[in-house]
Amino acid sequence: MELTATERYASGGPAPAPATQNLALAFARTVERLGDDPAIVAGEGDAETVTSWNELSEWVGRIAGGLASLGLERGGTVALMLNNRPEFIPLDLAAVSLGAIPFSIYQTSSPEQIRYVVSDAGARIAIIERAFLEPFSRAREGLDALETLIVIDGEGGDQTLAQLEALDPGFDISASVAALGLDDPLTLIYTSGTTGPPKGVQLTHRNLLGLVAGVDAVIAVPERGARVISWLPAAHIAERAAHYYLPVTRGLTVTVCPDPRRIVEWLPKVRPNWFFAVPRIWEKLKAGLEAKIANLPDEQRIPAQQGLEAALRKVRLEQASEPVPEELAAAVVAADAAMFAGLRKALGLDEVVAVNAGAAPTPLEVLEFFHAIGIEVGELWGMSETSGAATVNPPERIKLGTVGPPVPGVEIRLADDGEVLVRGDLNMAGYRNMSEKTAETIDADGWLATGDIGELDADGYLTIVDRKKELIINAAGKNMSPANIESHLKAASPLIGQAVAVGDGRPYNVALIVLDPDFAPVWAAQNGLQDAEVAALASSEALIAAVGEGVEAANAKLSRVEQIKKFTVLATDWAPGGDELTPTMKLKRRPIGDKYAAEIEALYAG
Repeated sequence: MELTATERYASGGPAPAPATQNLALAFARTVERLGDDPAIVAGEGDAETVTSWNELSEWVGRIAGGLASLGLERGGTVALMLNNRPEFIPLDLAAVSLGAIPFSIYQTSSPEQIRYVVSDAGARIAIIERAFLEPFSRAREGLDALETLIVIDGEGGDQTLAQLEALDPGFDISASVAALGLDDPLTLIYTSGTTGPPKGVQLTHRNLLGLVAGVDAVIAVPERGARVISWLPAAHIAERAAHYYLPVTRGLTVTVCPDPRRIVEWLPKVRPNWFFAVPRIWEKLKAGLEAKIANLPDEQRIPAQQGLEAALRKVRLEQASEPVPEELAAAVVAADAAMFAGLRKALGLDEVVAVNAGAAPTPLEVLEFFHAIGIEVGELWGMSETSGAATVNPPERIKLGTVGPPVPGVEIRLADDGEVLVRGDLNMAGYRNMSEKTAETIDADGWLATGDIGELDADGYLTIVDRKKELIINAAGKNMSPANIESHLKAASPLIGQAVAVGDGRPYNVALIVLDPDFAPVWAAQNGLQDAEVAALASSEALIAAVGEGVEAANAKLSRVEQIKKFTVLATDWAPGGDELTPTMKLKRRPIGDKYAAEIEALYAG
């Protein structure tokens, strides 16, 4: 009898073998199988466009002919700087089909950052959209090797996309595709650089096709008619893996959300079958749903809150492997029919096979909330160097607070100091132009040092404690995880958008707090404050008191030594790609410490 995906995963064993020798061949098989089925959906209303698999294949061929005419050959690199838009997939696939190595640049990059990655990659061709022409043009002044700039949606470069496609529309890519093997380079992922310049992670066809096969063994995404949303930056490994490599090899329809700030609008439009989001999205969704329940009339609010409390009790009992009383189970079934099913449908998450969170720790309270309303968010873990996912919580066997067991074919062990080590086909080929750094990261036996401190339970589920270099060691020598403290702070109050715990070498912990730019004005209006600007709210005694309540709520869940003794609310917003956050919203701890040194010292004064 054939096993289900979950049963196959539970049985262990080696990773499933990649179905083909390269991504382009995998795409060709999808085209043969699905033909006129929808591959890419973009636009809204009357402007919506649908591209079939057959049309996508023809599009890839035209672009490949144009790139070949410009001299792009096997091993060459192509820079892409685009927002989420349908052209990304054929542009990337066209370069891959020629044996070239496409890579994406974060949209928030400065001219200096653009110049660095394009130079490091050695790209002779760059493909951008007009929105990034100004910073890219400034970057190009120092890039003598960059020969051709293609602006896909207007003038300003050397060519447009239409002109590129017209250069050799009858080009035959079959020979170059057939020559590609599993160990040929497929892409570069430039890490977002929390501690220095970005590193170019070199990933091969084996890496990414192995990832797809491994994830497919865990999450049984339907191979026909399934839907995902493209909404994360293409420079992020999560976007590449979940919304590009998986769809083109498995035949999922990709709907393009052009603005990540509108993802909540796109969810009910698309009703995705698999959805991945960073923790901040789940935190905001939880805060919004709780506010919605709190604003119901008493006759609706009271039973809704009682139903939620019952569902949370059931989740906690199940996670503790304790029996669930029949009356509690019945109450949750009633609450689901009365409220939770409607919430799932309103969110657009009523048809998901799996929903995942990653890239940073997700507060336990957030995970419990979504499990209670029937959206079983499972954390996964990985990094660019492991192709994005090395562990995944399997649906129906999720352990909250863990990032799951390793995907099939991946080995994980802990070093003497608790650092997580990974070995498997998902591990990168190495860092571009950084042989010494590669040797420091991957040892002679193939174990990759991740820099994360972790714990493994008896079932092989991994829990991430924190980054090795970011642990707080206070004046008394106590080791603490700042990420854990910050996670509790953000979960305790929707007013807290970002939090940074400080305490290394200090007698106690303090925190820098940044207000949530969406919720803070709403709170101000509800509390009669006239000026809802973040800069003004940061000095409001009423708001500081409200944030203080959140800090105290977080402290109640922390050990005494971990608790925040003092905090300050900063009169600013932190944008992805700015001084404080990477484009993937990771904290730049060292720059934050330098920039806000005066505020930190003031918290320790006296």
